[in-house]
Amino acid sequence: MSRTAPAGTPLGDAFHVYDTTLRDGAQREGISYSVADKLAVARHLDTLGVGFIEGGWPGAMPKDTEFFARAAAGELELRHAALVAFGATRRAGTTAAQDPQVRALLDSGAPVVTLVAKSDRRHIERALRTDVAENCAMVADTVAFLTGEGRRVFLDAEHFFDGYAFDADTALRVLEAAVTAGADVAVLCDTNGGMLPLGIAEVVTEVAARTGFRLGIHCQDDTSSAVANSVTAVQAGASHVQCTANGYGERAGNADLFAVVGNLVAKLGMPVLPDGALGELTRTSHALAEIANIAPDSHQAYVGASAFAHKAGLHASAIKVDPELYNHMNPVDVGNGQRVLVTEMAGRASVELKGSELGLDLAGHPDAVSSVARTVKEREAAGWSFEAADASLELLMRSALGTDADPPFTLESYRVITEHRADGEVVAEATVRVRVDGERLIGTREGNGPVNALDAALRAALAPRRPWVAGVELSDYKVRILSHGTDAVTRVLVESTDHGGSWTTVGVHGNVVEASWLALVDALAYAALHGRRPVAAGAGS
Repeated sequence: MSRTAPAGTPLGDAFHVYDTTLRDGAQREGISYSVADKLAVARHLDTLGVGFIEGGWPGAMPKDTEFFARAAAGELELRHAALVAFGATRRAGTTAAQDPQVRALLDSGAPVVTLVAKSDRRHIERALRTDVAENCAMVADTVAFLTGEGRRVFLDAEHFFDGYAFDADTALRVLEAAVTAGADVAVLCDTNGGMLPLGIAEVVTEVAARTGFRLGIHCQDDTSSAVANSVTAVQAGASHVQCTANGYGERAGNADLFAVVGNLVAKLGMPVLPDGALGELTRTSHALAEIANIAPDSHQAYVGASAFAHKAGLHASAIKVDPELYNHMNPVDVGNGQRVLVTEMAGRASVELKGSELGLDLAGHPDAVSSVARTVKEREAAGWSFEAADASLELLMRSALGTDADPPFTLESYRVITEHRADGEVVAEATVRVRVDGERLIGTREGNGPVNALDAALRAALAPRRPWVAGVELSDYKVRILSHGTDAVTRVLVESTDHGGSWTTVGVHGNVVEASWLALVDALAYAALHGRRPVAAGAGS
């Protein structure tokens, strides 16, 4: 069967993108989906346009049983995907019709069922404690029963590659039992995740030639090869690929849905998603990371924040001429964007491109460009880092251009005292003295730490003359020690937010309080520059 189709023509059932985030992906350490979470994940995947969504194991997991019940009751309306129930074949010594677990698969109401079956003789004999003949009967009986009830059936041949290497005839007998009984796809599973691409290609090609069956691929990532293995299997003849969002899964995870689909569409020209859906990759990846409560991987292929970020000055010089020179594709095609990082590695082109990204035209100001590049190199040598602090970098650029606004205040002094009280409570107290429009203002506040107290005292001092500070919140605070010992240099990153968005500033000093102060000052200077104002009472965001 051809692996490609005319551009703009969906492959439909000719190729299956099969997602197992809600079952296999949920086995990742730290993930625990509620039923509401599972419904939300399924909706995002359906919007992306995957062909099959494996919802879980009804009958074995109460939450999965509830998920299928709520889906059947109308809480999950799928436009693109078919819902799949996952489960095992019948037990040895009984019939599929009498097995309650098989009955639960029917009761789920899912139109498609994926059955997992042992295909490694060692597992059959040691784990199932039965023989190959009975294992094949278990497969055939269960597939025939479910197809007889109107269900479409796929078979996950567990430990297939290990089993094929140990006893190829047994592994193929299991596939034959399933397909002969009516299974649509025989999925070859690298359950232990130990395969490499050339080995995958060899086995898939050989199995396809020996059987003529429709083959699928399911790869774990224990050798960091799951994406490459999956794409290689497709090139070798598999027309069904199983993945999880962001590569979630047990141990090292599974093949990443977004990398696999990105490769199939962008590199192999296979329209495996609906028209226009490729541009939803980045949004979907981040939305599902949010539901899983896992920070997105910034270096993830295609969808990561750093996937199209450029740091070296040599790269920036070429990108300035033609972005395609250092991008393997247009990041917009997958819903992402290009970023230029200004660091000690940056040259003039990097500064100009970053300025354009921040809305500043530096191209006609060579002296300003040189000044920024020189200052960044000097400061980064002293421990500063502007990669994650665009707001501080913008202030630096504006200063070089002479377009910076007047600061919202000037510091007269600040003082921070930390008190350990007799009852064990530790309290910090800060006093800040500033001048605003020629007036001396003082604020004193307590906090649970010196930075919290300092921030509160500064706001208290500014409030009478700069009421907009009430709309700016310190939402994140990160400290990194740059050298060892009690005289270490400290770098502080402060993320601030208001109703209009968020921005990050940086401060570096041998004293952590002073480093924090520098970042706080930049945060308010940026807010003043961009006309930040508090949200009116009762207003929405």
